[in-house]
Amino acid sequence: MVQMQKQHKPDYLLIGIIFAILLFGTVMIYSASSIWAAYKFGDSFYFLKRQILFAGVGVISMMIVSHIPYYQWLKHRKWIFIVCVVLLIAVLIPGIGMVRGGARSWIGVGAFSIQPAEFIKLGMIMFLSGFLVQHQDKLSLFKKGFLPPLGMSIAIFLIIMLQPDLGTGMVFLLTCFLLIFVAGAKFSHFIFLAGFGVIGFLLLIISAPYRINRIIAFLDPWEDPLGTGFQIIQSLYAIGPGGLLGVGWGNSLQKYFYLPEPHNDFIFAIIAEELGFIGGCFVIVLFFLFAWRGILTAIHAPDLFSKLLAVGIIGMIMIQVMINISVVIGLIPVTGITLPFLSYGGSSLTLTLCSVGILINISKYRQQ
Repeated sequence: MVQMQKQHKPDYLLIGIIFAILLFGTVMIYSASSIWAAYKFGDSFYFLKRQILFAGVGVISMMIVSHIPYYQWLKHRKWIFIVCVVLLIAVLIPGIGMVRGGARSWIGVGAFSIQPAEFIKLGMIMFLSGFLVQHQDKLSLFKKGFLPPLGMSIAIFLIIMLQPDLGTGMVFLLTCFLLIFVAGAKFSHFIFLAGFGVIGFLLLIISAPYRINRIIAFLDPWEDPLGTGFQIIQSLYAIGPGGLLGVGWGNSLQKYFYLPEPHNDFIFAIIAEELGFIGGCFVIVLFFLFAWRGILTAIHAPDLFSKLLAVGIIGMIMIQVMINISVVIGLIPVTGITLPFLSYGGSSLTLTLCSVGILINISKYRQQ
């Protein structure tokens, strides 16, 4: 049960790490986007100014959320989840949803737009954490405990896939699996369903030709260097010359219209090119420090709901980090998801910072 606890000071080290990643990302977005922005908008600071605005809104939102007691989310989780699901369905309606990059993933009002698939991730973490707390005694049972949360997770995943958005869908589904497992579900149940998961994943790939092309490009990008393999080849061309120390900040060659929109999904490639192996490791170390403080927050959280909420937030962010970097260095096929805190964007950055605000609040209630 959730009980009101005595508040302590927040985890200032966690906050410092977040601001370090955010500041580093803002600097790198300018370097990665300046040429593209000058060509397209006549202003090399175009993306930088917008990112500073997004970051400002996100930081203010994070600070506001960090003052909301975490147990309030348990009370309102159902309505938050319902609103997120309604927005996720609404984006599929022609005239409401906006198509970008081949996916109907956005709802726009004038110059402002949001990506409901980003918000459903946090909404589901809240809802699922509360659900798992209420049904913890049944989680060891396959039908009554394991299947209901799994079924809800897969249902939302399928709605996301109607956009389609495989990258966000995979982050969402893996985060849900992590929460269910940490809450007490048997590992044997996941093993039993693994075969069905592989079959389902193969069907998703076969159902869309562009996904098959991405698999082919992953296996041999030089088979079609100007088509499906272009993006990953240009990413590797950025990483390779970076060497140990990089070519220097602002001196990237791949941002000169070789690597498409280098300030978005593939910003890690520009970091590796300009700052080298050391710069890439610096980013990875920052994320591992963030995960470390988040895991400590979860371990010392006062009750099961706050523990699951913290695990879900850390899992969501770190799963996305691992997928993005794996794509950029050629370990897995292109999925089209951003690098948290570092990639350019409004919805993703704001949602991530709001999620971190919840994590900061949980750290105030840690058990000493």
